[in-house]
Order: sequence, then structure tokens, then C-alpha cells
Amino acid sequence: MTSEIRQGTQTTISSDRRVAVLESALGTFARFGYRKTSMEAVAQAARISRPGLYFLFASKEDLFRAAVARALEEDINEVERILGRSNLPIRDRLLDAFGQWAGRYVGPVTREIAALIDENPDLLGELVEALPRRFAELVTSAIAAGAKEPDKKIAAPLAQTMISTSIGIKYQVSSRAEYLQRLALAIDLLLR
Repeated sequence: MTSEIRQGTQTTISSDRRVAVLESALGTFARFGYRKTSMEAVAQAARISRPGLYFLFASKEDLFRAAVARALEEDINEVERILGRSNLPIRDRLLDAFGQWAGRYVGPVTREIAALIDENPDLLGELVEALPRRFAELVTSAIAAGAKEPDKKIAAPLAQTMISTSIGIKYQVSSRAEYLQRLALAIDLLLR
């Protein structure tokens, strides 16, 4: 039984260490760009040895893919949770969901992460299309669930318009607060 507890603790530590490495990697890729980021730079940022990093990830491509996938999957899971809070008004749920999905990626450093993802779609495979599609589905469902019958037909175009608006705002502002302020106005207008 003691060895089972130790093994469980080691698994937790390994999992926590992997998460810390992935977070450090994403920041390092955003700072230097994919091409200029070395495994050595990621290892230093993560405070792990280079061989230790290679033990966790076989290549820079694997590390990049895992770091971006983790960040996007965390975001989409949180969006799903936010939009599922039916006790809150749809406006608030939409604003919180967009704040999680896109609002975290506003500003100089985070803008570089988004650009990095956009510039390297071949490294990420279907992830680049699947998770944004899932976000659109979640937003559409949330809008449709809160709409009266005749308005349900416009849920999908309304969701797409909100997403397009969010993308435009994201590249025009320099802070998350400014993004959320402008997006709140857009959501209010679109929900009228």
C-alpha cells in the first residue's frame, strides 16, 4: 500500500512537472518565436535539464504541439463550463467565455502566441481547426438555448459575427480590460 501511495505521489509530481514545463515552453515560444526557440532555452525557462526535457518530449515539434494543445484544451473546457452556467444571463456568459477564449491572448506577448499558432498550422494539425470550431458550436448552442423560437435560426450567424468581432477587437486593443469593454458593447448590440 505504501508503494501505491508513493507511485501516486510520483505520478502527481510528474504531471505537475510536465504542466510547468508546458507553461514555460509556451511562454518561451511566444517570446522568441518557434524557429528561434531552442530546447535549451525551454529547459532553462522550465528549470529542468535539457536531457530531462528530452525525456518528457522527443522533439521541439512535440513540445510545441503539447504546449499549445494544453493551453487551448484548457481554454475550451473553461468556456464550456462558463457557457453551461444557465443561472447567469447570456450576455455575461458570452462575455466571460470570449474573455477566456480570446481575451487572455491580448497584448504584446500574448499576441505573439496567437501569431505563432497562426504561422505554424502544420505543426498543430487539426487542433487549429477543431477547437475554434468547438468554440463556435458552444457559443451557438448557448445563444440558441437562450433565444425565443424565431430567433434560434440566427444563432449560428450571430455566433460567427461575435467571433469575427472578437478577433477584430483583439488586434486593435492593448489590454484585456479594453478588449472586454469593447466586446461587452458589441455583445450588447448584437443581442438586441
